Amino acid sequence: MKVLDLQCSLGHSFEGWFGSQADYDSQRERGLVTCPVCSDSEITKMLSAPRLNLGHGTAPVSPQGQGGGSEVGPATSVNGSEAPSEGAASTVPASPPELTHPSLQQIQAAMMNMVRHVMANTEDVGSQFAEEARKIHYGEREERNIRGQATREETEALIDEGIDVMALPVPDNLKGPLQ
Repeated sequence: MKVLDLQCSLGHSFEGWFGSQADYDSQRERGLVTCPVCSDSEITKMLSAPRLNLGHGTAPVSPQGQGGGSEVGPATSVNGSEAPSEGAASTVPASPPELTHPSLQQIQAAMMNMVRHVMANTEDVGSQFAEEARKIHYGEREERNIRGQATREETEALIDEGIDVMALPVPDNLKGPLQ
């Protein structure tokens, strides 16, 4: 199993698991590897150090083999992969500073968690969203959590009627059945 650090053209970083390098290449060529945040299919493989599982409870060894001072263990990124510690030497080109700030990854993860929560706890009424939202608002249907698609005009009309709605961008890979 190959675990690859990937990044879309918008700078969203994520992890991909593939049976082999050939599997990754084949899926990427067919447009099957997409960003879980924005569904971008322009994906690049980032350089990363191999992860070796040598046993339980062993302390990470610094690349220089020097233990002077206090050791800083590996940080864990939002996607679960190990990130280099501050003191580690690296030959990997630095990402743009605005994309490496931990709060961006936290925001990205929080957004994905929110979208997953909404998808799991709402009924999809599709293009009938505006009509169904009105029926619920005016007591013609039982109150429940719904989601669907509405045009800009339909959304503005709902807001004018005092019906609370919120646009939520949902990546294509979350629009299908949840697994």
